[in-house]
Amino acid sequence: MKSILNIIKGVTFSVIILGAISSCMARKEYERPKNIVDEKLFRTDMLPSDSTNIANVSWKEIFTDPILQGDISKALENNLDIRIALQSITSAEAYLKQSKAAYQPTVSIGPNYTFQTQSINTQFGQIIGERRYVNQFDLTANIGWEADIWGKMKSQEKAQLASYLGTVAAHKVVKSDLIASIASAYYQLLTYDAQKRIINETIIVREKNLETTKALKTSGTVTEVAVQQSEALVFNAKSLLIDIDTQIQLLENTMSLLMGEPSHSIERSTLENQKLPINLELGYPAQLLANRPDVMRAEYNLMNAFELTNAAKAQFYPTLKLTGSGGLQSVDIDHLFNVNSLFANVVTGLAQPLLNKRQIKTNYEVSLANKETAYLNFRKTVLTAGKEVSDAIRVFSVQDSYIDLKQKELDAYKKSVDYSQELVNYGMANYLEVLNASVNSLNAELNIANAEYSKMKAAIELYQALGGGWK
Repeated sequence: MKSILNIIKGVTFSVIILGAISSCMARKEYERPKNIVDEKLFRTDMLPSDSTNIANVSWKEIFTDPILQGDISKALENNLDIRIALQSITSAEAYLKQSKAAYQPTVSIGPNYTFQTQSINTQFGQIIGERRYVNQFDLTANIGWEADIWGKMKSQEKAQLASYLGTVAAHKVVKSDLIASIASAYYQLLTYDAQKRIINETIIVREKNLETTKALKTSGTVTEVAVQQSEALVFNAKSLLIDIDTQIQLLENTMSLLMGEPSHSIERSTLENQKLPINLELGYPAQLLANRPDVMRAEYNLMNAFELTNAAKAQFYPTLKLTGSGGLQSVDIDHLFNVNSLFANVVTGLAQPLLNKRQIKTNYEVSLANKETAYLNFRKTVLTAGKEVSDAIRVFSVQDSYIDLKQKELDAYKKSVDYSQELVNYGMANYLEVLNASVNSLNAELNIANAEYSKMKAAIELYQALGGGWK
Protein backbone atom coordinates (compact mmCIF):
# COMPACT_ATOMS: atom_id res chain seq x y z
CA MET A 1 0.00 0.00 0.00
CA LYS A 2 2.87 2.31 0.85
CA SER A 3 4.44 1.67 -2.58
CA ILE A 4 1.26 2.65 -4.37
CA LEU A 5 1.12 5.89 -2.38
CA ASN A 6 4.70 6.65 -3.36
CA ILE A 7 3.82 6.12 -7.05
CA ILE A 8 0.86 8.45 -6.78
CA LYS A 9 3.00 11.08 -5.05
CA GLY A 10 5.67 10.81 -7.73
CA VAL A 11 3.21 11.22 -10.59
CA THR A 12 1.44 14.09 -8.86
CA PHE A 13 4.74 15.87 -8.23
CA SER A 14 5.70 15.59 -11.93
CA VAL A 15 2.36 16.90 -13.09
CA ILE A 16 2.51 19.88 -10.71
CA ILE A 17 6.01 20.85 -11.86
CA LEU A 18 5.13 20.60 -15.56
CA GLY A 19 1.82 22.35 -14.97
CA ALA A 20 3.63 25.30 -13.43
CA ILE A 21 5.98 25.45 -16.43
CA SER A 22 3.24 25.08 -19.02
CA SER A 23 1.17 27.87 -17.46
CA CYS A 24 3.77 30.26 -18.86
CA MET A 25 3.64 28.59 -22.29
CA ALA A 26 -0.09 28.14 -22.93
CA ARG A 27 -1.21 27.30 -26.46
CA LYS A 28 -2.30 30.18 -28.67
CA GLU A 29 -5.97 30.64 -29.48
CA TYR A 30 -7.06 31.28 -33.05
CA GLU A 31 -8.08 34.82 -33.97
CA ARG A 32 -9.47 35.82 -37.36
CA PRO A 33 -6.91 37.93 -39.30
CA LYS A 34 -7.68 41.62 -39.13
CA ASN A 35 -8.86 43.51 -42.22
CA ILE A 36 -9.56 40.27 -44.07
CA VAL A 37 -12.74 41.86 -45.48
CA ASP A 38 -12.59 45.42 -46.79
CA GLU A 39 -15.78 47.48 -46.52
CA LYS A 40 -15.29 48.40 -50.20
CA LEU A 41 -15.05 44.79 -51.32
CA PHE A 42 -18.04 45.25 -53.67
CA ARG A 43 -18.16 47.73 -56.56
CA THR A 44 -21.62 48.96 -55.66
CA ASP A 45 -21.07 52.46 -57.13
CA MET A 46 -24.18 54.43 -56.18
CA LEU A 47 -26.16 51.51 -54.77
CA PRO A 48 -27.17 51.98 -51.11
CA SER A 49 -25.73 49.77 -48.38
CA ASP A 50 -28.20 47.88 -46.24
CA SER A 51 -27.97 45.10 -43.70
CA THR A 52 -30.72 43.24 -45.60
CA ASN A 53 -29.16 40.47 -47.67
CA ILE A 54 -30.87 38.30 -50.28
CA ALA A 55 -28.46 35.48 -49.37
CA ASN A 56 -30.59 34.87 -46.27
CA VAL A 57 -33.64 34.11 -48.40
CA SER A 58 -34.43 30.44 -49.08
CA TRP A 59 -33.94 29.25 -52.66
CA LYS A 60 -37.62 28.29 -52.74
CA GLU A 61 -38.53 31.98 -52.46
CA ILE A 62 -36.16 32.88 -55.29
CA PHE A 63 -37.01 30.12 -57.76
CA THR A 64 -40.79 30.05 -57.63
CA ASP A 65 -41.47 27.92 -60.73
CA PRO A 66 -42.96 24.69 -59.26
CA ILE A 67 -41.39 22.55 -61.98
CA LEU A 68 -37.95 24.02 -61.28
CA GLN A 69 -38.45 23.57 -57.55
CA GLY A 70 -39.17 19.90 -58.14
CA ASP A 71 -36.01 19.53 -60.24
CA ILE A 72 -33.88 21.20 -57.55
CA SER A 73 -35.35 19.02 -54.80
CA LYS A 74 -34.70 15.91 -56.86
CA ALA A 75 -31.11 17.00 -57.52
CA LEU A 76 -30.46 17.69 -53.82
CA GLU A 77 -31.64 14.18 -53.03
CA ASN A 78 -29.96 12.22 -55.82
CA ASN A 79 -26.94 14.22 -57.03
CA LEU A 80 -23.78 12.14 -56.74
CA ASP A 81 -21.54 15.09 -55.79
CA ILE A 82 -23.88 15.85 -52.88
CA ARG A 83 -23.68 12.24 -51.72
CA ILE A 84 -19.88 12.23 -52.02
CA ALA A 85 -19.70 15.41 -49.92
CA LEU A 86 -21.88 13.75 -47.26
CA GLN A 87 -19.44 10.83 -47.09
CA SER A 88 -16.59 13.31 -46.56
CA ILE A 89 -18.54 14.74 -43.61
CA THR A 90 -18.95 11.24 -42.17
CA SER A 91 -15.20 10.56 -42.44
CA ALA A 92 -14.29 13.89 -40.86
CA GLU A 93 -16.75 13.27 -38.03
CA ALA A 94 -15.06 9.93 -37.30
CA TYR A 95 -11.64 11.62 -37.09
CA LEU A 96 -13.11 14.28 -34.79
CA LYS A 97 -14.41 11.59 -32.42
CA GLN A 98 -10.99 9.97 -32.48
CA SER A 99 -9.27 13.24 -31.56
CA LYS A 100 -11.64 13.72 -28.61
CA ALA A 101 -10.74 10.26 -27.34
CA ALA A 102 -7.00 11.12 -27.31
CA TYR A 103 -7.23 12.23 -23.66
CA GLN A 104 -8.33 8.76 -22.57
CA PRO A 105 -5.81 6.09 -21.61
CA THR A 106 -5.11 3.09 -23.82
CA VAL A 107 -5.99 -0.23 -22.22
CA SER A 108 -5.43 -3.74 -23.49
CA ILE A 109 -5.84 -7.13 -21.85
CA GLY A 110 -5.23 -10.66 -22.95
CA PRO A 111 -3.90 -14.10 -21.96
CA ASN A 112 -0.39 -15.20 -22.97
CA TYR A 113 1.55 -18.44 -22.97
CA THR A 114 5.34 -18.61 -23.07
CA PHE A 115 7.49 -21.70 -23.57
CA GLN A 116 11.22 -21.32 -22.89
CA THR A 117 14.30 -23.56 -22.82
CA GLN A 118 17.97 -22.62 -22.42
CA SER A 119 20.80 -23.75 -24.65
CA ILE A 120 23.13 -26.16 -22.83
CA ASN A 121 26.12 -24.66 -24.67
CA THR A 122 25.71 -21.23 -23.06
CA GLN A 123 27.42 -20.24 -19.80
CA PHE A 124 24.16 -20.57 -17.93
CA GLY A 125 23.49 -23.91 -19.57
CA GLN A 126 26.94 -25.22 -18.54
CA ILE A 127 26.23 -24.27 -14.93
CA ILE A 128 22.89 -26.04 -14.89
CA GLY A 129 24.29 -29.00 -16.74
CA GLU A 130 21.03 -30.07 -18.25
CA ARG A 131 18.24 -28.71 -20.44
CA ARG A 132 15.29 -27.32 -18.57
CA TYR A 133 11.85 -26.44 -19.87
CA VAL A 134 9.73 -23.59 -18.55
CA ASN A 135 6.04 -23.00 -19.21
CA GLN A 136 4.60 -19.67 -18.18
CA PHE A 137 0.98 -18.58 -18.22
CA ASP A 138 -0.19 -15.02 -17.64
CA LEU A 139 -3.24 -12.83 -17.92
CA THR A 140 -1.94 -9.28 -18.37
CA ALA A 141 -3.55 -5.86 -18.64
CA ASN A 142 -1.58 -2.91 -20.03
CA ILE A 143 -2.42 0.77 -19.64
CA GLY A 144 -0.84 3.89 -21.11
CA TRP A 145 -1.68 7.55 -20.66
CA GLU A 146 -0.08 10.84 -21.77
CA ALA A 147 -0.70 14.15 -20.04
CA ASP A 148 -1.63 16.97 -22.43
CA ILE A 149 0.70 19.44 -20.74
CA TRP A 150 1.43 21.69 -23.70
CA GLY A 151 -2.00 21.49 -25.32
CA LYS A 152 -0.83 19.27 -28.18
CA MET A 153 -3.86 17.00 -28.05
CA LYS A 154 -6.14 19.99 -27.54
CA SER A 155 -4.70 21.57 -30.70
CA GLN A 156 -5.12 18.33 -32.63
CA GLU A 157 -8.74 18.11 -31.48
CA LYS A 158 -9.43 21.69 -32.60
CA ALA A 159 -7.68 21.00 -35.90
CA GLN A 160 -9.98 18.03 -36.49
CA LEU A 161 -12.99 20.13 -35.52
CA ALA A 162 -11.98 22.74 -38.10
CA SER A 163 -11.49 19.97 -40.65
CA TYR A 164 -14.96 18.60 -39.88
CA LEU A 165 -16.57 22.03 -40.16
CA GLY A 166 -14.66 22.49 -43.42
CA THR A 167 -16.31 19.38 -44.87
CA VAL A 168 -19.71 20.68 -43.75
CA ALA A 169 -18.96 23.97 -45.53
CA ALA A 170 -17.78 22.03 -48.59
CA HIS A 171 -21.13 20.25 -48.64
CA LYS A 172 -22.83 23.65 -48.60
CA VAL A 173 -20.63 24.75 -51.51
CA VAL A 174 -21.71 21.72 -53.54
CA LYS A 175 -25.35 22.35 -52.64
CA SER A 176 -25.15 26.03 -53.61
CA ASP A 177 -23.38 25.23 -56.89
CA LEU A 178 -25.89 22.49 -57.68
CA ILE A 179 -28.92 24.72 -57.14
CA ALA A 180 -27.38 27.47 -59.27
CA SER A 181 -26.49 24.98 -62.02
CA ILE A 182 -29.99 23.46 -62.11
CA ALA A 183 -31.66 26.88 -62.19
CA SER A 184 -29.29 28.22 -64.84
CA ALA A 185 -29.75 25.14 -67.04
CA TYR A 186 -33.54 25.31 -66.63
CA TYR A 187 -33.69 28.95 -67.71
CA GLN A 188 -31.31 28.21 -70.57
CA LEU A 189 -33.73 25.50 -71.76
CA LEU A 190 -36.58 28.03 -71.66
CA THR A 191 -34.44 30.41 -73.69
CA TYR A 192 -33.72 27.72 -76.27
CA ASP A 193 -37.46 27.00 -76.47
CA ALA A 194 -38.16 30.69 -77.12
CA GLN A 195 -35.43 30.83 -79.75
CA LYS A 196 -36.75 27.66 -81.36
CA ARG A 197 -40.17 29.27 -81.64
CA ILE A 198 -38.60 32.38 -83.21
CA ILE A 199 -36.68 30.25 -85.72
CA ASN A 200 -39.78 28.25 -86.67
CA GLU A 201 -41.71 31.46 -87.26
CA THR A 202 -38.79 32.80 -89.29
CA ILE A 203 -38.76 29.66 -91.45
CA ILE A 204 -42.45 30.14 -92.24
CA VAL A 205 -41.88 33.82 -93.15
CA ARG A 206 -38.82 33.04 -95.27
CA GLU A 207 -40.60 30.26 -97.15
CA LYS A 208 -43.39 32.71 -97.98
CA ASN A 209 -40.76 35.26 -99.06
CA LEU A 210 -39.19 32.58 -101.25
CA GLU A 211 -42.52 32.03 -103.01
CA THR A 212 -42.90 35.81 -103.41
CA THR A 213 -39.40 36.07 -104.85
CA LYS A 214 -40.13 33.31 -107.37
CA ALA A 215 -43.24 35.20 -108.44
CA LEU A 216 -41.23 38.42 -108.76
CA LYS A 217 -38.68 36.61 -110.91
CA THR A 218 -41.46 35.37 -113.18
CA SER A 219 -42.68 38.92 -113.56
CA GLY A 220 -39.13 40.07 -114.30
CA THR A 221 -38.77 42.24 -111.19
CA VAL A 222 -35.86 40.23 -109.74
CA THR A 223 -33.32 37.76 -111.07
CA GLU A 224 -32.50 34.14 -110.25
CA VAL A 225 -29.85 35.47 -107.89
CA ALA A 226 -32.57 36.80 -105.58
CA VAL A 227 -34.37 33.46 -105.69
CA GLN A 228 -31.21 31.58 -104.74
CA GLN A 229 -30.47 34.04 -101.95
CA SER A 230 -33.99 33.69 -100.57
CA GLU A 231 -33.69 29.92 -100.68
CA ALA A 232 -30.33 30.16 -98.88
CA LEU A 233 -32.03 32.07 -96.06
CA VAL A 234 -34.55 29.26 -95.68
CA PHE A 235 -31.75 26.69 -95.48
CA ASN A 236 -29.91 28.90 -92.98
CA ALA A 237 -32.94 29.08 -90.67
CA LYS A 238 -33.49 25.32 -90.89
CA SER A 239 -29.85 24.67 -89.99
CA LEU A 240 -30.26 26.96 -86.96
CA LEU A 241 -33.26 24.84 -85.96
CA ILE A 242 -31.15 21.67 -86.05
CA ASP A 243 -28.48 23.36 -83.94
CA ILE A 244 -30.97 24.61 -81.35
CA ASP A 245 -32.58 21.15 -81.08
CA THR A 246 -29.13 19.67 -80.48
CA GLN A 247 -28.36 22.24 -77.78
CA ILE A 248 -31.68 21.49 -76.08
CA GLN A 249 -30.98 17.77 -75.95
CA LEU A 250 -27.42 18.25 -74.68
CA LEU A 251 -28.67 20.55 -71.93
CA GLU A 252 -31.41 18.09 -70.98
CA ASN A 253 -28.73 15.42 -70.65
CA THR A 254 -26.73 17.73 -68.38
CA MET A 255 -29.73 18.41 -66.17
CA SER A 256 -30.48 14.69 -65.97
CA LEU A 257 -26.93 14.08 -64.76
CA LEU A 258 -27.25 16.82 -62.14
CA MET A 259 -30.39 15.12 -60.87
CA GLY A 260 -28.59 11.77 -60.72
CA GLU A 261 -30.74 10.20 -63.43
CA PRO A 262 -30.20 8.72 -66.91
CA SER A 263 -30.53 11.22 -69.75
CA HIS A 264 -34.15 12.11 -70.52
CA SER A 265 -36.34 14.99 -71.69
CA ILE A 266 -37.00 17.72 -69.13
CA GLU A 267 -40.45 19.06 -68.35
CA ARG A 268 -40.53 22.86 -68.24
CA SER A 269 -42.62 26.01 -68.38
CA THR A 270 -42.07 29.01 -70.68
CA LEU A 271 -39.69 31.93 -70.57
CA GLU A 272 -42.54 34.44 -70.45
CA ASN A 273 -43.87 32.97 -67.18
CA GLN A 274 -40.60 33.41 -65.29
CA LYS A 275 -40.05 36.18 -62.79
CA LEU A 276 -37.22 36.18 -60.29
CA PRO A 277 -38.03 38.24 -57.17
CA ILE A 278 -34.49 39.59 -56.95
CA ASN A 279 -33.79 43.01 -55.48
CA LEU A 280 -30.31 44.45 -55.07
CA GLU A 281 -30.18 43.79 -51.32
CA LEU A 282 -26.46 43.21 -50.93
CA GLY A 283 -25.94 43.53 -47.20
CA TYR A 284 -22.38 44.24 -46.05
CA PRO A 285 -19.18 42.56 -47.31
CA ALA A 286 -18.46 41.17 -43.83
CA GLN A 287 -21.60 39.04 -44.12
CA LEU A 288 -19.80 36.93 -46.73
CA LEU A 289 -17.89 35.30 -43.85
CA ALA A 290 -21.14 33.84 -42.55
CA ASN A 291 -23.04 33.39 -45.83
CA ARG A 292 -20.55 32.12 -48.42
CA PRO A 293 -19.71 28.47 -47.72
CA ASP A 294 -16.49 28.62 -49.76
CA VAL A 295 -15.29 31.54 -47.61
CA MET A 296 -16.24 29.60 -44.48
CA ARG A 297 -14.36 26.56 -45.74
CA ALA A 298 -11.26 28.67 -46.46
CA GLU A 299 -11.30 30.03 -42.91
CA TYR A 300 -11.77 26.55 -41.43
CA ASN A 301 -8.73 25.45 -43.43
CA LEU A 302 -6.80 28.33 -41.86
CA MET A 303 -8.00 27.31 -38.39
CA ASN A 304 -6.92 23.75 -39.07
CA ALA A 305 -3.45 24.87 -40.18
CA PHE A 306 -3.17 27.20 -37.15
CA GLU A 307 -3.96 24.40 -34.68
CA LEU A 308 -1.61 21.96 -36.41
CA THR A 309 1.13 24.58 -35.98
CA ASN A 310 0.35 24.66 -32.25
CA ALA A 311 0.59 20.86 -32.15
CA ALA A 312 3.87 20.87 -34.07
CA LYS A 313 5.37 23.43 -31.69
CA ALA A 314 4.36 21.34 -28.67
CA GLN A 315 6.56 18.52 -29.99
CA PHE A 316 9.65 20.52 -28.87
CA TYR A 317 8.72 20.14 -25.21
CA PRO A 318 8.96 17.09 -22.91
CA THR A 319 6.09 14.64 -22.62
CA LEU A 320 4.81 13.03 -19.46
CA LYS A 321 3.72 9.45 -19.94
CA LEU A 322 2.35 6.93 -17.50
CA THR A 323 2.48 3.24 -18.40
CA GLY A 324 1.57 0.25 -16.33
CA SER A 325 0.88 -3.43 -16.54
CA GLY A 326 -0.53 -5.96 -14.13
CA GLY A 327 -2.34 -9.20 -13.86
CA LEU A 328 -1.74 -12.85 -13.08
CA GLN A 329 1.40 -14.84 -13.86
CA SER A 330 2.30 -18.44 -13.09
CA VAL A 331 4.40 -21.33 -14.41
CA ASP A 332 1.52 -23.59 -13.53
CA ILE A 333 -1.87 -22.94 -15.03
CA ASP A 334 -3.55 -24.56 -12.03
CA HIS A 335 -2.20 -21.78 -9.77
CA LEU A 336 -2.76 -18.90 -12.21
CA PHE A 337 -5.86 -17.62 -10.44
CA ASN A 338 -4.13 -17.31 -7.08
CA VAL A 339 -3.29 -14.26 -4.97
CA ASN A 340 0.37 -15.18 -5.16
CA SER A 341 0.23 -14.90 -8.98
CA LEU A 342 -0.60 -11.19 -8.89
CA PHE A 343 1.98 -8.80 -10.34
CA ALA A 344 2.08 -5.08 -11.22
CA ASN A 345 4.45 -2.67 -12.93
CA VAL A 346 4.03 1.14 -13.12
CA VAL A 347 6.39 3.52 -14.94
CA THR A 348 6.08 7.28 -15.18
CA GLY A 349 8.61 9.60 -16.74
CA LEU A 350 9.45 12.63 -18.83
CA ALA A 351 10.89 12.40 -22.32
CA GLN A 352 12.60 15.46 -23.80
CA PRO A 353 13.48 15.12 -27.50
CA LEU A 354 17.12 15.95 -28.22
CA LEU A 355 18.22 14.40 -31.49
CA ASN A 356 15.59 13.05 -33.88
CA LYS A 357 17.10 13.72 -37.31
CA ARG A 358 15.48 17.20 -37.36
CA GLN A 359 12.01 15.73 -37.76
CA ILE A 360 10.33 17.95 -35.16
CA LYS A 361 11.82 21.18 -36.53
CA THR A 362 10.96 20.17 -40.09
CA ASN A 363 7.36 19.42 -39.11
CA TYR A 364 7.12 22.81 -37.41
CA GLU A 365 8.58 24.69 -40.39
CA VAL A 366 6.21 22.87 -42.75
CA SER A 367 3.25 23.70 -40.50
CA LEU A 368 4.19 27.40 -40.58
CA ALA A 369 4.34 27.31 -44.39
CA ASN A 370 0.97 25.52 -44.51
CA LYS A 371 -0.54 28.12 -42.20
CA GLU A 372 0.65 30.98 -44.42
CA THR A 373 -0.68 29.17 -47.49
CA ALA A 374 -4.05 28.73 -45.79
CA TYR A 375 -4.13 32.45 -44.93
CA LEU A 376 -3.34 33.43 -48.52
CA ASN A 377 -6.05 31.07 -49.82
CA PHE A 378 -8.50 32.58 -47.33
CA ARG A 379 -7.66 36.08 -48.51
CA LYS A 380 -7.88 35.05 -52.16
CA THR A 381 -11.27 33.40 -51.59
CA VAL A 382 -12.63 36.59 -50.02
CA LEU A 383 -11.31 38.74 -52.87
CA THR A 384 -12.75 36.30 -55.42
CA ALA A 385 -16.12 36.48 -53.65
CA GLY A 386 -16.03 40.27 -53.87
CA LYS A 387 -15.22 40.12 -57.59
CA GLU A 388 -18.08 37.70 -58.25
CA VAL A 389 -20.55 39.94 -56.43
CA SER A 390 -19.27 43.00 -58.33
CA ASP A 391 -19.52 41.17 -61.67
CA ALA A 392 -23.06 39.97 -60.99
CA ILE A 393 -24.18 43.43 -59.83
CA ARG A 394 -22.93 45.00 -63.04
CA VAL A 395 -24.50 42.45 -65.38
CA PHE A 396 -27.81 42.34 -63.52
CA SER A 397 -28.19 46.12 -63.17
CA VAL A 398 -27.74 46.90 -66.90
CA GLN A 399 -29.84 44.14 -68.42
CA ASP A 400 -33.13 46.04 -68.46
CA SER A 401 -31.56 48.92 -70.37
CA TYR A 402 -29.82 46.49 -72.70
CA ILE A 403 -33.06 44.58 -73.41
CA ASP A 404 -34.94 47.84 -74.04
CA LEU A 405 -32.36 48.94 -76.63
CA LYS A 406 -32.38 45.51 -78.27
CA GLN A 407 -36.18 45.66 -78.52
CA LYS A 408 -35.94 49.02 -80.26
CA GLU A 409 -33.28 47.57 -82.56
CA LEU A 410 -35.60 44.67 -83.40
CA ASP A 411 -38.53 47.00 -84.14
CA ALA A 412 -36.31 49.01 -86.50
CA TYR A 413 -35.15 45.88 -88.32
CA LYS A 414 -38.71 44.61 -88.72
CA LYS A 415 -39.72 47.90 -90.27
CA SER A 416 -36.64 47.72 -92.47
CA VAL A 417 -37.70 44.27 -93.71
CA ASP A 418 -41.21 45.50 -94.55
CA TYR A 419 -39.99 48.68 -96.28
CA SER A 420 -37.24 46.98 -98.29
CA GLN A 421 -39.61 44.19 -99.39
CA GLU A 422 -42.13 46.76 -100.57
CA LEU A 423 -39.46 48.68 -102.47
CA VAL A 424 -38.32 45.45 -104.16
CA ASN A 425 -41.90 44.70 -105.17
CA TYR A 426 -41.95 48.00 -107.03
CA GLY A 427 -38.47 47.47 -108.48
CA MET A 428 -37.03 50.38 -106.49
CA ALA A 429 -34.47 48.45 -104.35
CA ASN A 430 -31.99 45.62 -104.55
CA TYR A 431 -33.14 42.35 -103.01
CA LEU A 432 -29.88 42.21 -101.06
CA GLU A 433 -31.33 44.88 -98.77
CA VAL A 434 -34.23 42.56 -97.92
CA LEU A 435 -31.84 39.73 -97.15
CA ASN A 436 -29.67 41.84 -94.85
CA ALA A 437 -32.67 43.24 -93.02
CA SER A 438 -34.11 39.74 -92.56
CA VAL A 439 -30.86 38.36 -91.15
CA ASN A 440 -30.44 41.32 -88.81
CA SER A 441 -34.04 41.03 -87.64
CA LEU A 442 -33.63 37.36 -86.75
CA ASN A 443 -30.35 37.97 -84.93
CA ALA A 444 -31.87 40.84 -82.95
CA GLU A 445 -34.83 38.71 -81.87
CA LEU A 446 -32.53 35.86 -80.80
CA ASN A 447 -30.36 38.36 -78.94
CA ILE A 448 -33.35 39.58 -76.94
CA ALA A 449 -34.02 36.02 -75.77
CA ASN A 450 -30.34 35.69 -74.83
CA ALA A 451 -30.52 38.99 -72.95
CA GLU A 452 -33.54 37.77 -70.98
CA TYR A 453 -31.56 34.67 -70.03
CA SER A 454 -28.48 36.77 -69.16
CA LYS A 455 -30.58 38.77 -66.73
CA MET A 456 -31.89 35.65 -65.00
CA LYS A 457 -28.43 34.09 -64.97
CA ALA A 458 -26.97 37.26 -63.45
CA ALA A 459 -29.67 37.15 -60.77
CA ILE A 460 -28.73 33.55 -60.00
CA GLU A 461 -25.03 34.44 -59.87
CA LEU A 462 -25.68 37.44 -57.62
CA TYR A 463 -27.74 35.30 -55.26
CA GLN A 464 -25.02 32.64 -55.20
CA ALA A 465 -22.15 35.16 -54.98
CA LEU A 466 -23.68 36.68 -51.84
CA GLY A 467 -23.85 33.20 -50.31
CA GLY A 468 -27.42 32.20 -51.06
CA GLY A 469 -28.74 28.81 -52.06
CA TRP A 470 -27.59 26.40 -49.33
CA LYS A 471 -29.99 27.53 -46.59
